[in-house]
Amino acid sequence: MKPLRIAIIGYGKIARDQHVPAIQANARFALAATVSSKPEPHPGIPSFGTHREMLAAMHDLDAVAICTPPSVRYDIGRDCLLAGKHVLLEKPPAATLGEVEELARVAAARDATLFTTWHAQHAAAVADAARLLAGQKIAAMKIAWREDVRKWHPGQQWIWEPGGFGVFDPGINALSIASHIVPGALFVRDAELLYPENRQTPIAARLNLASPIASGAIEVAFDWRHQAGEMWRIDIRTADGLELRLSEGGAKLTLDGDPVDASGSGEYQSIYNHFVDLIDERRSHVDIEPLRLAAEAFLLGRRTIVEPFVDRVQDV
Repeated sequence: MKPLRIAIIGYGKIARDQHVPAIQANARFALAATVSSKPEPHPGIPSFGTHREMLAAMHDLDAVAICTPPSVRYDIGRDCLLAGKHVLLEKPPAATLGEVEELARVAAARDATLFTTWHAQHAAAVADAARLLAGQKIAAMKIAWREDVRKWHPGQQWIWEPGGFGVFDPGINALSIASHIVPGALFVRDAELLYPENRQTPIAARLNLASPIASGAIEVAFDWRHQAGEMWRIDIRTADGLELRLSEGGAKLTLDGDPVDASGSGEYQSIYNHFVDLIDERRSHVDIEPLRLAAEAFLLGRRTIVEPFVDRVQDV
């Protein structure tokens, strides 16, 4: 079977570290081009400065993976869908819910695949957690997602601009796992968003969620000021007394303190395996729940101003 020719639009760190290896490891794909505003071509394949240049020059592309900042994904995704390409979107899929819904409409009209990926949902132990929680009631749940923004986003100014998501850029990974494993709807009840006085997006957030299947609190804490190593953890106690902990961003799981062998294949390998299936079956996978939860937090959140954030790369 002839490989699907795929291009990466937004050839940055996540593309080089995760997407390229996953594409190269999947015999159903062949990396055919990259698009980047900076001259960082992948060896042996053409590189373009804009997606429109690429679409005009390469008519034999089958698919694209869009890894740009979310604020520009809608326009790029729409152009690619209208050109008949299957589209994979990095998380978060776009800046607004309306943009994702419109992309889904365009994909359906063009009989093309649209895949809104949430890579944390594909972490090795997430499917096992979802299986263990199926049919359960939640007595209590705590989410802690803490990391150092200077380590993970050094010098990236777009994250601090409107539409850049701030601490919700990593925090939405936690929301994507929660919406995937909790066997019921989730809603934001209240939130506090902490904004540096010199930035347009929050550096930390505290949320309280609710669910029809939860009798107790669902507490969420995101913080980009954490310098003592990453903490990406979800703790759940069910009404039947089960204690589950997902740690390392969903890579590890314990049940009542005992390790559970993870059955998943890993994040990006799983993503591209699913993308192939979607293309073969001529269908889309559009999940807006994590983005909806983030949007509810911004709608309901109290704004608290904190000390200025100084990026050592750009501002010193």
